[in-house]
Amino acid sequence: MKLIPHRRSRETEIWLRKETLEQNKRYKNIVRQQDALSPKRDRWIADFLERIQTRGVHVHFDQMRKVRPDEIPSKPKRKFRVVF
Repeated sequence: MKLIPHRRSRETEIWLRKETLEQNKRYKNIVRQQDALSPKRDRWIADFLERIQTRGVHVHFDQMRKVRPDEIPSKPKRKFRVVF
């Protein structure tokens, strides 16, 4: 597949570099904030998993079913990744 070679002005190139740097800075800030939430997130997940085993989940309208412990997935070894 051939791409159309687009020519950019010098001002556009400077603007693009500046925008890329700003976006990378914002991205790193978001990643840092998400990593700081990790202990809270682990508690939220543990609370959720306990709740669906004790109270259950809605299957249909007012019907609830408890999730058996063998249905709960094991925690992966990799770092928790938030997609944003």
